[in-house]
Amino acid sequence: MKIKQLQQNLSPLAILLNMLLAAVSLFVNGFGVYLTIQANIGAGPWDVLNLGLSKTLGILYGNASIAVSLLILLIDVLLREPIGIAMFIDAVVVGKSVDFFRWIRAVPRCESLWAGIPMMLAGLVVLAYTQYTYMLASLGCGPRDTLLVGLAKRVRRIPIAAVSIALLTTATLLGWLLGGPVGIGTLISAFGAGPVMQTAFRTVGFDATAVRHQRLRDSLKVFFQNKKTG
Repeated sequence: MKIKQLQQNLSPLAILLNMLLAAVSLFVNGFGVYLTIQANIGAGPWDVLNLGLSKTLGILYGNASIAVSLLILLIDVLLREPIGIAMFIDAVVVGKSVDFFRWIRAVPRCESLWAGIPMMLAGLVVLAYTQYTYMLASLGCGPRDTLLVGLAKRVRRIPIAAVSIALLTTATLLGWLLGGPVGIGTLISAFGAGPVMQTAFRTVGFDATAVRHQRLRDSLKVFFQNKKTG
């Protein structure tokens, strides 16, 4: 298969291979999320919400994460933002991956701040590199990133950084009210995830802005056109 076809999802096989790449990346991404939770010094903003919802409703973290992700996906659709196949994979795989690593007790929970901070940072590094491999699939950004961009486009006078802070603050506040864990780890995640990701992207020479994500409707066209020609 030509590299161009694989990168641009120009054939059904290319799309299927990139769906697999996205799914594997997001499964490992879930391990990164799991590490930040096991750090036990306060979860990342969105995980404060997921954990708070999980605690309040008495459901698994993964189910809470899926519910939040699908709600955000719905908002993305209403905002008429581009939706890709990988966004649906994202909505399901990450949360259930966290449930899996919790089930097998992959890593013990940290009992001190000095153990928790390195684990939180390790989790952010895993998240950064798996975000890179996930984006290589070119099948859509994550639901939360899409929401951020969609909101930023509608309030152009406000810097996207301020929109991001407002979004993360809202998620954290709602999660805290539901009983989610807030602490220094929440601040590390909120303000450290971006720089860690930027550093990771630089180490592999990756420019996220150069990626052209394929929309769901275009992916479907590739499959249906292939069937017609076949």
